[in-house]
Amino acid sequence: MSRVSCEYAQALYMLAEEKGMEESYGEGLELVEELFCQNPDYLKLLCSYAISKEEKLGSLDKAFSDALPREVISFLKLLCERRHMDEFSGCVKEYRAMLDEKNRVFPAKVTSAVELSEEEKSALISKLEKKSGHKVEPSFAVEPAILGGLIVEMEGSILDSSLRKHLKDVKDVIDR
Repeated sequence: MSRVSCEYAQALYMLAEEKGMEESYGEGLELVEELFCQNPDYLKLLCSYAISKEEKLGSLDKAFSDALPREVISFLKLLCERRHMDEFSGCVKEYRAMLDEKNRVFPAKVTSAVELSEEEKSALISKLEKKSGHKVEPSFAVEPAILGGLIVEMEGSILDSSLRKHLKDVKDVIDR
């Protein structure tokens, strides 16, 4: 994330805190991000130099006036006016990180060689929450190259219990 996206996200988060609307603003940002993912040309339009600011701002009002808090629309307009719409995704990530920290929710990326069952996912989440003492928001990925086991990335650390790592460790010992 760039310094610009961090500063904008922090400003919006501070406003949300003042109004007690952290969750609502976060949901609004998520909604807009989802819309941009589904319609990438809309974001390109908002970043375009060929479209006037007035048209862009009117487009934002028309698209979101009934769906978002007024302050989130103003935030989008500010990004648009200052030609920082390309920073929107970074703003959402930073805002989400601040909200997760406030709610004591920590993201965890879990990589496995095969798709985990729902029971395995639930058991793993329970163990991670018990070990960390925090609520865990997992994302799961499948990477056949790890051969077996799991790789868990959480709170800035990596727990690699993959078969690929164990085989590499054995190889390193043999090579000595």
